[in-house]
Amino acid sequence: MDLKVSNGPGPGDERTTSLLLLGFLQSCPHSCFQRELEALGHELSGHLFHDDELQTDGNRCSHFPLAAEAETDSERQEEAVREVARQLAQIGDRLEGSIRPGMVAGLASRFSVRSLSEEDRRQCLAAALEQLMQTCPPDVDHEKTQLLLTMLLAKKIADHSPALLRDVFHTTVTFINQNLLAYVRNLVRNQMD
Repeated sequence: MDLKVSNGPGPGDERTTSLLLLGFLQSCPHSCFQRELEALGHELSGHLFHDDELQTDGNRCSHFPLAAEAETDSERQEEAVREVARQLAQIGDRLEGSIRPGMVAGLASRFSVRSLSEEDRRQCLAAALEQLMQTCPPDVDHEKTQLLLTMLLAKKIADHSPALLRDVFHTTVTFINQNLLAYVRNLVRNQMD
């Protein structure tokens, strides 16, 4: 058997990042996209937050020898991710004013173009993030600020155009997994300790 080792995002990372962004967005109660967020949360809970497979006899199949222990670890991790999301949302409230409405409108306009590829969307997000990072004081935690601003951009775009929530959500999750995955893993690990 040939095992491949990868430092890129795996299914667990996708789940963690999705839960982090979902929790962050859910911590923004006065947003215009609550209905869309609720629908997205239901969609995601169907396939991201239940990793075990349903067997043909209706029983759940576990890939772990100690299924109860694995489930407990998974629940602990999920709660840690939700707590990190809540903390980041509180910090994000202070940074939100640094994002200009014109930038948000421009990003929403770009994301509305159906022919724009996922890669082009990530590049738009990266360019906006780079612009915002230039206005931050040099003594701030670079990765934390990047993560916060990335999630705030997603929130602001969805607030501007709620119909874009699903696309913005998936683009943001992919962007975080490509650029800030190690930082997210450390945040969750530290919260669980």
